[in-house]
Amino acid sequence: MKAIMIQGTASDVGKSVLCTALCRILANDGYRVAPFKSQNMALNSYVTQDGGEIGRAQGVQAEAAKIHATTDMNPILLKPTGNMVSEVILHGKPFAHMDAVSYRENFVEQVMPEVRKSLRRLEAQYDVLVLEGAGSPAEINLKSRDIANMRMAHETDAAVILVADIERGGVFASIVGTLMLLDDEERARVKGIVINKFRGMKELLDSGIDWLEDYTGIQVLGVIPYFDVQIEAEDSMALSSLRLKRPQRQEFDIDVAVIRFPLISNFTDLDPLFEEPDVGVRFVSSLKDLKNPDVIILPGTKNTIEDYVWLQETGLAQEILQQSQKGKKMIGICSGYQMLGESIVDNRTVENEGATYSTLDLLPIKTMLVDENQSTQIKGTNYAGQKMTGFAFYLGCSTPTQPIQSFICTEDGRQDGVYTEQVIGTYLHGVFQNRPFTRKYFNQIRVAKGLAEVTGEIHSDYDRREQAYEMLERHVRKYLNMNKIYELLDASM
Repeated sequence: MKAIMIQGTASDVGKSVLCTALCRILANDGYRVAPFKSQNMALNSYVTQDGGEIGRAQGVQAEAAKIHATTDMNPILLKPTGNMVSEVILHGKPFAHMDAVSYRENFVEQVMPEVRKSLRRLEAQYDVLVLEGAGSPAEINLKSRDIANMRMAHETDAAVILVADIERGGVFASIVGTLMLLDDEERARVKGIVINKFRGMKELLDSGIDWLEDYTGIQVLGVIPYFDVQIEAEDSMALSSLRLKRPQRQEFDIDVAVIRFPLISNFTDLDPLFEEPDVGVRFVSSLKDLKNPDVIILPGTKNTIEDYVWLQETGLAQEILQQSQKGKKMIGICSGYQMLGESIVDNRTVENEGATYSTLDLLPIKTMLVDENQSTQIKGTNYAGQKMTGFAFYLGCSTPTQPIQSFICTEDGRQDGVYTEQVIGTYLHGVFQNRPFTRKYFNQIRVAKGLAEVTGEIHSDYDRREQAYEMLERHVRKYLNMNKIYELLDASM
């Protein structure tokens, strides 16, 4: 099997996006290509067709490769729950909650046979594997138990491309420093360097590239200019650099405030809002920043109880109630939906069994949390007769305390969420990716504010993603030495 691996000098240097681009380039060139990341730590999830949970990045890369995602593409997913503890998802299903020490000392080596099984299954189905590393391969305190970087390059005999983010500054130092901290065998696997997110005149960089190639003996395979393509981000690091759709404007006709929980998850649910005309999106983590929005969104979080306590301690819970009294619209997704209800009973552990938390009481539901997470894809019809698709994680269940209008009726007859004129709650992740619903929802707000409705053709989210993958493919192919990439792939056989 041919294999190539993208590793980085740090987190958020663009590994995921470059892997996505390579998957689409190789697919367009006629190869059966699949992504792979042995171990991913992320709170943005993707649900496979059979209900397995993997990192969002590998789901996106599979789409770019024009294939269906499977749990073999990300056999281990770590979802932080706070206090140095993560939920371990193994082959798409919840396996255990582990602290960092127990995971690294006891679990990593035990799970390697499962990782190898995933690799063998992919090897039997595809021509090329595009592997993604995690963080940096040169974390010397972690290398002995690192199964996401050089260990996987050795397992697949993959050539490694090292990616560095020039926007951070110190790009040459980060590349050289990373290489110096690798041992001889690891360093020999690095066959190319990519400088990512470049802005400016490349001619001013040429002398530095000449020096870098002479000093390291490794060819720079591309200097990729910054490209603001709408590809979903992997984790919450991207929130700190998230750019508004029209950053030059200070105000928008419709102001949306998204509560940025400490353990916010699946924030890619909000991506379509940045493309909705005249809608401004702000992530809010303090009382002073909430101000006077038209819509408040409570997104998903990996720890409903802890993040609701945080909501109270910051004063945001009380302010949300005051905004509700003013008639402001509210949307809660997954954990955010649970917080909009009357109460949450925590039965996840024996220690917490029966612990009850009074919540915002904006929707007539009570939620029971249990320590058994289920994930599933959802198809159905919403309260307005519109088709809806997405996925859901059920950590317990929410039960109405009085007759309600459900938000969605699924194809298998289940009811999801609650709809009122002012407040919507749902377990459906990807709710705004259903563009006709999103357009209608904000058109109602436009009309209420005396603004004109937005009309015209609405492209499906699938069409938008496909357009983004193709734009990314053309951009990266233009600046990346694909002839050298194919040489490396041929040499890996």
